Amino acid sequence: MKIGELARRTGLAASRIRFYESIGLLRLVERQTNGYRSYPEEAILVLKLIISAQQAGFSLDELRTLLPQDLSTWQHGKLLDTLHAKVRDIEALQQRLAQSKTHLLALIGEIESKPEDIDCAANARRVLAKINP
Repeated sequence: MKIGELARRTGLAASRIRFYESIGLLRLVERQTNGYRSYPEEAILVLKLIISAQQAGFSLDELRTLLPQDLSTWQHGKLLDTLHAKVRDIEALQQRLAQSKTHLLALIGEIESKPEDIDCAANARRVLAKINP
C-alpha cells in the first residue's frame, strides 16, 4: 500500500510515518522503481503499536530498542521485562506526583490562610519563612 492509504488507515500524517521510518521505528518499507514507498499490511500493526506505546509513556528511544526487526522475532521474556519496568517507572512517577501535589496543596493552604491584617508581600514572607526555615 502507498503512504497515503497507510496514513488514512492509521490516522497518522504521512510526514509522521516518514519520520518513524527515518528514525528506524518503521522498517517495513520498500521503494518501488518510481521511488514511491510501498508498505505491507503489517505496517499498520507496527504503527498502531508505536502510537499505543507512546501513549503508555514509552520514548522513541525505548521503542527503538523494544521493537524487533520483524514482529515474528519478538522475544516474549524481553517484552514482558520491558513492560514491567515501564509499570515500575510509572508507579515511581505517580508517587513523586502525589508528593508534589501534597506539597502544593499545603502551600496553597498557607497562602489562602493569610491573616486579614497583612498585605500580600508580608504574607509571601510569612509563607516562605515556614517553608525555608
